[in-house]
Amino acid sequence: MVEERMGDCWSHTKDQFDNLEKHTQWGIEFVEKYNKFVKERSEIEINYAKQIRNLSKKYQPKKNSREEEESKYTFCRAFFTTLNELNDYAGQHEVIAENLTSQIFIELTRYLQELKAERKTHFHDGRKAQQYIESSWKQLESCKRRFERDCKEADRAQQYFEKMDADINVTKADVEKRGLNKARQQAQMRHQMASDSKGDYSSYLQKFNQEQNDHYHTIIPNIFQKLQDMEEKRIERVGACMKTFAEVDRQVLPIVGKCLDGMTTAAESIEPKTDSQQVVESFKSGFEPPSDVEFEDYGQAMKRTVSENSLSNSKESKEKPAGKSKPKLWPFIKNKNKLSLKLITLNSHVRSLIEGSGPEDFSHLPPEQRRKKLQGKIDDLNKDIHKEMDQRDALTKMKDVYIKNPQMGDPASVDPRLTEIGLNIEKLQAEVQKFEGWLAEVEERMPSKSDSHRRSGLYETQSSVAVSNNCAQDRERPLSSPDGSYTDEQNTETQVKANINPNPNPNPIPTTMPDDEEFDDDDEPLATIGTCKALYPFEGHNEGTIAVAEGELLYVIEEDKGDGWTRVRRNQDEEGYVPTSYIEVNLEPNAKGAMTYI
Repeated sequence: MVEERMGDCWSHTKDQFDNLEKHTQWGIEFVEKYNKFVKERSEIEINYAKQIRNLSKKYQPKKNSREEEESKYTFCRAFFTTLNELNDYAGQHEVIAENLTSQIFIELTRYLQELKAERKTHFHDGRKAQQYIESSWKQLESCKRRFERDCKEADRAQQYFEKMDADINVTKADVEKRGLNKARQQAQMRHQMASDSKGDYSSYLQKFNQEQNDHYHTIIPNIFQKLQDMEEKRIERVGACMKTFAEVDRQVLPIVGKCLDGMTTAAESIEPKTDSQQVVESFKSGFEPPSDVEFEDYGQAMKRTVSENSLSNSKESKEKPAGKSKPKLWPFIKNKNKLSLKLITLNSHVRSLIEGSGPEDFSHLPPEQRRKKLQGKIDDLNKDIHKEMDQRDALTKMKDVYIKNPQMGDPASVDPRLTEIGLNIEKLQAEVQKFEGWLAEVEERMPSKSDSHRRSGLYETQSSVAVSNNCAQDRERPLSSPDGSYTDEQNTETQVKANINPNPNPNPIPTTMPDDEEFDDDDEPLATIGTCKALYPFEGHNEGTIAVAEGELLYVIEEDKGDGWTRVRRNQDEEGYVPTSYIEVNLEPNAKGAMTYI
C-alpha cells in the first residue's frame, strides 16, 4: 500500500511537471510569434517609407529651365511643399520602424534567450529533485528488504539451534561433533545482523521521511513558484511590449500632424488669380490688336471692261497717289475668314518659349517676351561678373598679405588665377554688351502705348481707290509682322535649324509665313510671273501653304520678298506658299521684281 501510494504521488508530480513544461514552452513560442510580428511590422514601415520617399523624389522638380517657370505659380509651389512634407512624413515611418526594432524586437530577442535559460534551469532542478527523492525511496526499500532478510535468517538460525539443543539423546561427543556451539554462535550472529539492519532501516526511514517532507513541502513548491514567477514576468513583458508598440506610433503623431498641417497650409496658399496673372505676364506678346476692317462696297456697277481694268491696274499701282485704301487685315484672311498662318506661327513661338529652345538672341520670341528674356540674361551675366569680381578682390587681398608676410605664401602663386579671372570678366562683359545691344534694338522697335498709330506703319489704313477700279490695290508691305518678326532680319533670326527639319532638304523652312499682303476678296487670280520646279517634297500642313511633290512643275504668281516664301499655283483653283529653298525659280525677264494682275 505504501509503495502504491508513493508511486501515485511521484506519477502525479511528474505529470504536473510535464504539463508545466508544455505550457511554458507554448508561452515562449507565443513571445517568439509576437516578436516576429513586430519585425514584420517594422519591415512594412521601412518599405512604406522607402516607397513614399521614392514617390516624392520622382515628382520633385528637375534641374532644368522648366523648374524656374514652375516655381512662379502658387499651385506648383504648393505641390513642391507637399512633396517635401511627404518626404518628412516618410521619415516618421522610418522612426517608427527604428523604434520598433530597438525598443521591442531587440529587447524581446534578448529576453527570449534569458527566458529559455531560466526555464531550463527550473525544470532541471525539478527533475533533479524528483530523481533524488526516487533514489532515496529506492535506498529505503533496499534497507527494508535487508532488514527483512536478516530477520528471517536470524529466525532460521535460532530455530536450528533450539532444535539441536532440545534433543536429550545427544551425548556430549555428539554435541561437539554436530556443531551445537557453532549453531549457537550462528544464531547469535544472525540476531546481531538483524538488529543492525533494523537500526539502519529505522534511521534511513527517518531520513527519507524528512527528505520527502522537504521535497513535497519545500523543494517542489519553490520550483513551481519560480516557474509561476517566470510565467508572470513573461506575460508582463509581452504586455509592456504591446504598450510600447502603441506608444511608438503615438510619439510621431505630433510631427506627422505638422507634416499634414504643412500640406494643408500649402494647399490654402494657392492663389488662382495670381497664377492666372502670371500666365498673362509670361505670354504677353506686346502686340496691339489690328485696326477695324472697313466696309468694301461691291454694289456699284463695273465701269470698265476686264481688259481695261487689267491695263489700268498696272499703271495705277505705280502712279496712284497715296490715299485712303482698304485697311490692312491680318495676313491670309480670305473670303470665308480662314485662320491666319500668323496665329499658327505665334503659337509655335509660344511653344518655343515654353520648351526653352531658340537662337541665342531669342529672336524667335514676340517682342515683349524677347525683351524679358534678354533682360533676364543680362541680369544673370551681371551676377556672374560680380562673383568673379568678388573672387578677384579676395585673391588680391591674399596676394597683399603674402607680399607683407612672405612666410605665409608665395605672391606669385596667385597671379595665374587672377589672370584667369580677368579673362572671365572680360568675356562676361562682352556678353553683356552683346545682349544689351539686342535689348536696345528690341526696345526701339516695340510700339509705345501712347502712340495713336502703329509703329512702322503696322496695320495703317491706306487711301482707298475708286469703286470702278476695286480690283487694283496698293500692296504696301509693313516693316513688322504680327508675330514680332521683322522683315529685314527674317533670313537670320526666324529660320528653323536644319537638323530638326524632317525633310531631306538641307535648307530650312522659314518659321513665319508671308505677312505683307491681304488676299483680295475678288475671285480673280494673280498673273503668272514665271515657273518653278520642286527640288524637295513639301507637305504643306499649315493653312495658306500648298503641298508639292519632288520634281513637280508649278507657276510662280508671287516671288519671295525676303521672308523665305514664294507663292505658286498648280492650276486655276489651287495655289499657296512653299519655301523658296525647296524650289528652283525661273522668272520671266519683264516680270522680275514686279507683280501683274490678270
